[in-house]
Formats: sequence, structure tokens, C-alpha cells
Amino acid sequence: MEDAEVPAVWQSLGLPGLIDLHVHFMPRNVMDKVWAYFDAAGPLTGVPWPIAYRTEEEDRLARLRAMGVLAFPSLVYAHKAGMSAWLNAWAADFAARHRDTGDVLHTFTFFPEPGARDYVAEQLAAGARIGKAHVQVGGYDPRDPLLDDVWGLLAEAGTPVVVHCGSGPAPGEFTGPGPFGEVLRRHPRLTAVIAHLGMPEYEEFLAFAERYERVHLDTTMAFTDFAEQAAPFPPVLRPRLLQLEQRILLGSDFPNTPYRYAHQVEALVRLGLGESWLRSVMHDNGARLLQGD
Repeated sequence: MEDAEVPAVWQSLGLPGLIDLHVHFMPRNVMDKVWAYFDAAGPLTGVPWPIAYRTEEEDRLARLRAMGVLAFPSLVYAHKAGMSAWLNAWAADFAARHRDTGDVLHTFTFFPEPGARDYVAEQLAAGARIGKAHVQVGGYDPRDPLLDDVWGLLAEAGTPVVVHCGSGPAPGEFTGPGPFGEVLRRHPRLTAVIAHLGMPEYEEFLAFAERYERVHLDTTMAFTDFAEQAAPFPPVLRPRLLQLEQRILLGSDFPNTPYRYAHQVEALVRLGLGESWLRSVMHDNGARLLQGD
């Protein structure tokens, strides 16, 4: 499937477009460093990781809009203390610059550091719609006491936060279901979106969505040919995807994928889970989550 064919997919399902909750836009110097990481990811993963959309910001925005992506975040994330405040300022400005189109979601991030609750509260008061926590890249323990008030604030507000806590593409000290599972036990009302379906610990993270009514999972990279080489999704778990139809959200990792955006869409279609499931995943669940339902 080519990117130009993506609109035909959502049109055939009777949808107005796609809602993708795992998209990255960042300050240029940060994005360059992220791309450099993926350029070197081959030695870490054993598979080359060529960036599919290494283009300027306006080109990337135009590509998403041409494919019919109606809403997407910027998903900035901090890897050390002192970064979050200025990343949040950039993300707020990025959303404001595109207020006329209404598709860029005001995004925020946080890190275990003094004042984290205060700057997250400021972002929520300013209208932030979605957060990002990257346990793997940040190398921090999500159970850190400096984050407990942040998780509690987000649980109370009902604001979704995309959390990369699975051990793919390379495990970290605090990745896997154990550490974040403790966060959920402390904050069972947290609206957590588990990135990458929790890859490769799919079963354990699916169980979180079954246990906690506000836990969701995004499809980022899951089921693609690339991911199936290293972390195949067990066919025996597919019935649980159907049972969790209302909790699965479209995610792509655009622009950082080693394949075209259309392949993520194609990978979902070829699962054969039915049109209702596709409508829920590609649009309806994301729309409901962003509305606070």
C-alpha cells in the first residue's frame, strides 16, 4: 500500500479520517538527535532503521494531512532533568501555530524532578490534551516518588498520557510490565495509553487494559513486517484484541518509522478483525478519548 491509498481505506469504512495518537514533532535540534539514535539503532536491534520521513516540518505536516489524519500530538519527551519545561513550551507553541487547522494536539511531557507536578498542572490549565512519558529513553523509574503526584494529577484530570514502558526495541532498566504495573496499582484511574501495544510484552500489557478501565494501547509499529521480525504478535492473542476493541488506538510513530505510513494501516487491515474493529481503532476510540469520555 502507498500513502496515497490511505484515504481510500478510511473512506471505505465510512470514517471522516484518521486519529493517530503516536506522532512525533520536536524542535529541530532534538529531532536530529532522535534520528541519529535510529541511524545507530542497527547495532542495538540487529536490524537497520532508516527514517522514512526525514524531511522538513512543513512537509511532514502536509503528508499527514494529505492522508487524512485529523488529529495528532507532537509527543515530545525528556531524557534528563531540566528539559521538560522548554519542550513543553515548544509543544504548546507548535499547537498554537496550527490552531487554525485544529489537528495538532497540545502535548506535554515530564521527568522525575522537583516541580514536575507544577509544570504539568500549568500545561493542563493551558489546555494540554495529551502527555508523553518515555521510560525507556528517559531511563527513569516510573515509580519514582517525584512522579507520584504527577500520575495522581493526571488520573484525577483524566488526561491521556502515552507511556513507552514496554521493552522494545531495546530493554531498559525500568521497562517491562513490572514497574508501570505498580504505577497503575497506585493510580488505577490513570488514562494510560501503552505505546506499541507494550511490545514485546504484549500479553502482560493487554492484561492491564482488561484490568483497568482507563488503560488503552496504541498500535504503533505492531503487526508491521518490521516489528514481526523481532517481536511477532502471538496469533493466540488476537481474540483479546477483539475483546478490547474500545481500548485499542491507532499509533504510527510517524515520522520515525523505517517504512511508509501506509504500511501501518495495511498491517491493521490484514489482521482481518473486521470493519467495526478498524473503525474503532482508526478513529472512534481516539475521538472519544480526546473528548474525555
